[in-house]
Amino acid sequence: MKIGILTSSRADYGIYLPLLRELKKDFFFNLEIIAFGTHLSKKHGFTLLDIAKDKYDTIHQITSLVEDDNEKGIAISYGNTFLKFSDFWSVQKFDLVFCLGDRFEMSAAVQASIPFGIKFAHIHGGETTLGAIDNIYRHQITIASHSHFVSTSMHLLKVEQLIGNSNRIFNIGSLSLNGIKNFKPINKLTFYNHFKIVNKPYALVTFHPETVSSKVNFNFAKEMSKALTTISDKINLVITMPNADTLGSVYRKELHILKTKNPESVLLVENFGKINYFNAMHYSSILIGNTSSGIIEAASFNKYVINVGKRQLGRIHSENLINTTFDSKSIINNTISCLKTPFFEGENIYYKPHSVDNIIKIIKNND
Repeated sequence: MKIGILTSSRADYGIYLPLLRELKKDFFFNLEIIAFGTHLSKKHGFTLLDIAKDKYDTIHQITSLVEDDNEKGIAISYGNTFLKFSDFWSVQKFDLVFCLGDRFEMSAAVQASIPFGIKFAHIHGGETTLGAIDNIYRHQITIASHSHFVSTSMHLLKVEQLIGNSNRIFNIGSLSLNGIKNFKPINKLTFYNHFKIVNKPYALVTFHPETVSSKVNFNFAKEMSKALTTISDKINLVITMPNADTLGSVYRKELHILKTKNPESVLLVENFGKINYFNAMHYSSILIGNTSSGIIEAASFNKYVINVGKRQLGRIHSENLINTTFDSKSIINNTISCLKTPFFEGENIYYKPHSVDNIIKIIKNND
């Protein structure tokens, strides 16, 4: 069975990893990676090299993003991706192609396939993020897909509503949490030395733009900077950089200024990779920002999350989230209060055991 894997960023590749390892070992499958998006961007760490290190027999490379991340630039990148994939799908045939999440370039790749009748298996459909245009892209991908692997029973119901039936929708939990119960962090000092992290408590920080009302990001980036400046006087910050969203560069600029002003207490990391990001989460004191990892994964690491703004608005979540507005005082006060709180001890609603095994059984028995 010939399987394609659409991966456009460090984030989705990290989520795919448990599935990729098992598909690679199973002689039933002929696995090919289709790498595009920020994987081929030097600005975003050229993470194609990380994929190459995992030694797949076939890695297709498709370059389509432009440098501008304003509204027009995103639209041009979407169009370029659509055109490049119209050529790709016209010559490449697969029995099934996996796609994941809600990125604009993922949507473009999937939409380009429709005339060619490509069968897609969509992971993480049915979710809601009202503060990001990704919400639209996610639902577009769902409607164009053949099979659906969702993360909760509520998301299963949403996919049913979108496609108008209950066929080929499977609740397997979050793929990124596969095997999380057996996760063992690497030695603390080894990890710290590798990434030049100071051996002190730190907050793990990730901010992305709110792309529904993109112009607000100029103000939001300033509020983020003010809040992090004050918080960095109380605890060190390890910050992962924004992805290629509309006006992500506005946040990048503020974060580089913050680093310049506070070189001892602020560390900027372009790309941890999945396992090292899990290590970073394990050793952190708290998460701050508006990334999906705070919603989906942090509870499994017993971490509280200061979830800022509306980017993740609408996502169901565990009880470890403290929601706040894009207001520096609110971010500061909630962070200081949360730092006094013991580790989160509740359950992660996104966890289900044996996610990968269940996906493999399903695709062997249902296609």
